[in-house]
Parts: sequence; structure tokens; C-alpha cells
Amino acid sequence: MIGGKPLHSWPNFIPVWFETTVLGASLTAVIGMLALNGLPRPYHPVFNIERFVDHAQKDKFFLCIEATDARFKAEECKKFLSGLDPVNVWEVPH
Repeated sequence: MIGGKPLHSWPNFIPVWFETTVLGASLTAVIGMLALNGLPRPYHPVFNIERFVDHAQKDKFFLCIEATDARFKAEECKKFLSGLDPVNVWEVPH
């Protein structure tokens, strides 16, 4: 005993528990964000297109539209995108 304080005084542990709680909350937030965003995504069918692999990381811009909406119509989408004067429009098989 130093200064009349007991060895297992609970106020000594408040800062440790507070910091542990903050660490746990931040780790949970990061892991939850990655899980809800679907990250990391190591594979996507668009990676099978040779021109995507050659140019996507260097000098080109690519737009990928996924058909998860029930009202999505591939032909209408392709016609609309072709009207925007792109270099190419591809339909990527799943």
C-alpha cells in the first residue's frame, strides 16, 4: 500500500478500459465498413477483358454497369452508351 490506496483500486483501470473500448469500436467500424462495401474484391469478370487489363491502370477510363436492377435492359443500356461516342462498348459475361 502506497499512500493508503488499495492494490486493486477500480479508478486505476478506467483509462485502460476507455482506450480498449475506443480501439474495439474503431476496429469494429472498419471491419463492418469493409464487409458492407464488399471489399476486398479480388476478382471481377471485367478483369477478363484484355483491353481493360492493358489500359485501365495506365491511361484509360472504364465504366462498368452491373445488371442487378430488375428494370435493367441490356440492349437499351448498350444503345444509350453507344450514343455517347465511346471507344468501345462490351458486354461482360458472368
